[in-house]
This record gives sequence, C-alpha cells and structure tokens, in this order.
Amino acid sequence: MSLEGIYDEGNVFALILAGKIPSTPIYEDAHTYAFLDIQPQSKGHALVISKWSKARNILEIEPEALCQVMASVQKVATAIRKAFDPDGIHVAQFNGAPAGQTVFHLHVHIVPRWEGDAPGFSVHGQGGFADADALRALAQEIRAQL
Repeated sequence: MSLEGIYDEGNVFALILAGKIPSTPIYEDAHTYAFLDIQPQSKGHALVISKWSKARNILEIEPEALCQVMASVQKVATAIRKAFDPDGIHVAQFNGAPAGQTVFHLHVHIVPRWEGDAPGFSVHGQGGFADADALRALAQEIRAQL
C-alpha cells in the first residue's frame, strides 16, 4: 500500500477502539490508547495509537495528535523500563507497506530489548501469537508502574 489512501474504518486498531475486538490495555487517556502487541517482538512489546485521529501514517497525522501519541509513548516506555529493566527500548513507527507498516492507522511500537536480542523487527506472524493470559500478566506489571 502506498503512502496515499483513504482511512479504513475497518482496520484492526479502529475495531479495537470501537470495542469490536479485544486488546490487552496498558494505558489510556482522553486522546491515546496503549496496549500489548499480540505478535510481540519481545516481552512487553506495546503499541500506542491516537483515539481520535484518522491518520494512516506520520505524513497525515495532525500535529496535536502526534504530540499526544508521543507523550503517551514516553509514559508507557518509562513504565516498561521500570517493570522489566530492559537494556534498551526500541521505539519504531512505520509508514507505508514497503517500510513495514501492516496496519494503516498510525501507531508507535515500544519494544523492550536485552543484550543478545536480534536487532530490528521480524515479519509479523513469524513469532506467532502471544498467550492471552501471559499478555494480561505482562500488562498488569506495566500498569503497576504507571
């Protein structure tokens, strides 16, 4: 998919926000929602999205919404650091399918990293889906640090 297009109200993150499919929440405020990735790159891999912007990528998002998302990214990354004490935190955002974007609702990945982890991102689906109970336990550890 190119960088141009029309926002799809049926994308997975829009459906999560509408309460039509489940997610494992970490943090929510009036403008943003953070939850655990169901195909995590590492323990505690989280996503942050805008609750009101219909931007598909960083080129389309309203500056106000981008500021709100990034403030939440910082808050969640800090909680992840306190919860799991990773050696590093990978923050990533992809724009367009050739860049690795698979869901066309702007989102930011927060991926805890430890020495010895392979750098970068693997293709979604390669690692499979996380266990729902394990995700809930991880989310509880992160929320306790907020």
